[in-house]
Amino acid sequence: MTSPQTGASALQAKEQLEAASHPVNVAEAEKKKAAVTWLSPQLSSYFIAGGIAGAASRTVVSPLERLKIIQQVQPPSSDKQYKGVWSSLVRMWREEGFRGYMRGNGINCLRIIPYSAVQFTTYEQLKKWFTGYGARALDTPTRLCAGALAGITSVCTTYPLDLVRSRLSIATASIPLQNASAPSSTSAQPALAAAYHTASSSGRPVAANVFSPKDLTMWGMTLKVMREEGGVRALYRGLVPTAMGVAPYVGINFAAYEALRGVITPPGKSSVHRKLLCGALAGSISQTLTYPFDVLRRKMQVTGMNALGYKYNGALDALRSIVRTEGVKGLYRGLWPNLLKVAPSIATSFFTYELVKDLLGAS
Repeated sequence: MTSPQTGASALQAKEQLEAASHPVNVAEAEKKKAAVTWLSPQLSSYFIAGGIAGAASRTVVSPLERLKIIQQVQPPSSDKQYKGVWSSLVRMWREEGFRGYMRGNGINCLRIIPYSAVQFTTYEQLKKWFTGYGARALDTPTRLCAGALAGITSVCTTYPLDLVRSRLSIATASIPLQNASAPSSTSAQPALAAAYHTASSSGRPVAANVFSPKDLTMWGMTLKVMREEGGVRALYRGLVPTAMGVAPYVGINFAAYEALRGVITPPGKSSVHRKLLCGALAGSISQTLTYPFDVLRRKMQVTGMNALGYKYNGALDALRSIVRTEGVKGLYRGLWPNLLKVAPSIATSFFTYELVKDLLGAS
């Protein structure tokens, strides 16, 4: 009679023999298992929640987002500048109507949905990997590192859309144009002044004389950049300073949010206004600390627009030029509308993300 131990050994040997005889099947099973893990409902929930959060947050503050970009890139010395938040918003409405407020928001949402989805998903996954799936505590350095890597990943995947969005945001704004070849030439001033007065008196944006209606679409502006500025490579102009700015921004943003959440929304006190306050404070802190990188990014993105007169040989050259011509305050142009924008934007983003994630059953 065979003993239980002998029977178990024989069964184990049989399983090992079958596994050895079907190595391909075992490998395929492991691949399928890995694919199922990667496409898990939880991961899909992070992705969907992140995309919806991004679209909602950007649409809510689209007018302020566009105003920030205009103030960042407009020439510093002119009487036609967009000055002040309220007066600039009124001017934008008067010259372009509601479409002016939403100019560039379509491509911004097209960019921000995958951007935000990738960012939130990457952050959630990195948190798990860095903590050994809960084996170690999630400390502040880990949050910063996970957020920074998530920011770099998301910006690299969607950067061309960001560049085109920036171009569309300022293409129809009636900001002063400059002679790119001789920005300081006195002979160019009368013609330039005439252009300002013509645009002002006719009520039409100056850019209407520079961009055709075909250029003022997402696809049209993309083709224009590729055709006139060096192909696909031109769509990535400014990527390095952008990544340098996004890494600390997203890292600080997530770290501040998680830290503030423990203080502002303790168990039993997670009301809507507390969650919104938590996101607003986190966004304001991170944006203020990293804002000069954002200005540098916008200047690099519009370098190829000859009408604005910006010509930089790289990020460091742009930084030196801004500080030399405008001083340190030039690195903070547009900060006020940006802070007015970032508080509701980040608050909406985090709140929507948590809400959709809960609705989808992801922890």
